Amino acid sequence: MTTKIGVFNLGCAKNLVDAEKLMTYLQAEGYGFTQDFKEADLVIVNTCGFINDAIEESLNTIDYALSNHAKVIVTGCLGKNKALILEKHPKVLAVTGPDSLQETLEAVHRILPPVKKHSCQEDLTLSGGVKLTPSHYAYLKIAEGCDHPCTFCIIPQIRGALKSRPLEAIIKEASSLRDQGVKELLVIAQDTSTYGLDLKNNRSIVDLAEALSDLGMWIRLHYLYPHPHLDALVKLMSQGKILPYLDVPLQHAHPEILKRMKRPNFTINMLDKINQWRDLCPEIAIRSTFIVGFPGETDAHFEHLLDFLEQAKLDRVGAFQYSPVKGAAANAFADQIAPAIKAKRLDQLMALQMEISEEKLAQKIGQTLPVIIDEITQDETLGRSYADSPEVDGLVIIENAPLLTPGDIVQVTITDAQEHDLIGMVNRP
Repeated sequence: MTTKIGVFNLGCAKNLVDAEKLMTYLQAEGYGFTQDFKEADLVIVNTCGFINDAIEESLNTIDYALSNHAKVIVTGCLGKNKALILEKHPKVLAVTGPDSLQETLEAVHRILPPVKKHSCQEDLTLSGGVKLTPSHYAYLKIAEGCDHPCTFCIIPQIRGALKSRPLEAIIKEASSLRDQGVKELLVIAQDTSTYGLDLKNNRSIVDLAEALSDLGMWIRLHYLYPHPHLDALVKLMSQGKILPYLDVPLQHAHPEILKRMKRPNFTINMLDKINQWRDLCPEIAIRSTFIVGFPGETDAHFEHLLDFLEQAKLDRVGAFQYSPVKGAAANAFADQIAPAIKAKRLDQLMALQMEISEEKLAQKIGQTLPVIIDEITQDETLGRSYADSPEVDGLVIIENAPLLTPGDIVQVTITDAQEHDLIGMVNRP
């Protein structure tokens, strides 16, 4: 009878990639998987530890796994805080940190011996590993860790300094994914714009994007901090080599707050830069995230942020209330913002962005856009344009239903717009 393991994954896409790799090796060793903790012989909880809410969710998930009488191993970002996990849940059998494939496999082996073992030096993902995304798109992690000293963040403490993968290894994996039927690659790292800065061969994210563009897939870059490389990447977008989708986590707009955050872009005039990018690539879709209620954020600072959004008219925006996390430098800052004020500011910002988003989407009515098909049900066909990344952005709802399959890329004329999504009709040949 096959030994069944339940893998519960929390957190960001980088964690998802780690879970996919772990499950690929477990599968090769003869283990099966189940989503039902009660059926599992062992549960692995892949945790997030980025902010307090994520830590609480991770601890609650561990508690849920243990309450179902499962043997539990904890891995992922919160695994760096082993003492906290064992204090809250002493029955956990093993704790490993992020990017710890070998250590996690060894912990599994001690509890449930495998049918056979594989060396972690052999990259099993190249021959078609476990994927937690639909078969037509995949996340491609190009680096681990981060060198930025952002005062609200503890990622460098959790995942270490920047460690870029060799370009050749990335292209090999991307080519394998293409051969397995993947049509869209979502390129991720903590900051993809710094890719290669730690490599001795002077390879950069621009070199990587150029190389990926030769594979004939949709290439979507995520988490690009403002950096001189972005101008060259936007040029590639204008040439049709990578998707004209720029995900730039700005976090704020006022230089005083950005300086307190120790963000790398606090001296850049972002409105001028955004206008330059749009001049170079008029169809570009720009996504960003912002933090409201950062310590010391005054009403004037917040109004400056709202003014920036009104002028920038970004296509997609996510926003969060500042949340202190143990180990972050900003915890010790004076002038912490009251929860009620943070909540009010978040509501104001998102209400403004909703108006901007509706206006931007309405402008697409009548346009014809390439759309990748994600899901087909009895009632509707759902896809995404180049401006929409999975799960974080909107959808294109297709009203006519020619014979399509997930992963098809078709031309769709937009006929209407909703708050977040577009409605359209496939152009028939």
